[in-house]
Amino acid sequence: MAGRMVVGSAALADLVRPASAPDPVGGHRVLPVVSELTGLLPNRGLRRGSTIAVAAGQPSRSGGTSLMLALLAEASRAGSWCAVVGVPTFGAGAAAELGIALDRLALVPNPGPEWATVVAALIDGVDVVVTTVPATVSASVATRLAARARQRGSVLVPYGRWDGADVTLQVVRGVWEGLGRGRGRLRRREITVSARGRGAAARPKEIKVWLPGDELTRVIPRTLPSPVGRSAAPLALVGRG
Repeated sequence: MAGRMVVGSAALADLVRPASAPDPVGGHRVLPVVSELTGLLPNRGLRRGSTIAVAAGQPSRSGGTSLMLALLAEASRAGSWCAVVGVPTFGAGAAAELGIALDRLALVPNPGPEWATVVAALIDGVDVVVTTVPATVSASVATRLAARARQRGSVLVPYGRWDGADVTLQVVRGVWEGLGRGRGRLRRREITVSARGRGAAARPKEIKVWLPGDELTRVIPRTLPSPVGRSAAPLALVGRG
């Protein structure tokens, strides 16, 4: 399957009901993420009830979409239902390559003016809800959706500006690999991802990671200086090179 395309409130309700049924991971408070990203998250995974934003960043630092998909992959593989809202160019093939189970993926490419209603309905019955953030969304609507995710135990992953997220991830640099002297194919990209947040995520972090990942993925965690100017020693290179 290429994901379940959802159109209309009736279809959305039909989806949310089966997605809400008990599943093997339903009681887990932290949903897994690929090992390359655990160091960016205070609970080393997606804590139910949290909001993990992915900042869109600058076009020259693109990679946010790949990062967004990578956040879904391990939870989806472990049995969680996921939804992607407001991404009409979503690539099911790329999602499948990253390990996302397409038979447990709901797609709402164009939610239209009912964006907040669609996202709220999915939060009620889907484990992880990824959504682009409309330019017109108000702070009060964002606060209500985050509170709903917290109450329902869903993980909300806004893609775009989202003030007040528990953690905000952003691709700050990216380099493609695969092209030689004007020849070859783009095969993978090394991106540098920063993480900033609240509470346990207050100290900024940064890692370098290859996307798509593979057994040769290199992860180079590094703790950035804290807001008050203190710095921590960088961690050693880990992973298989």
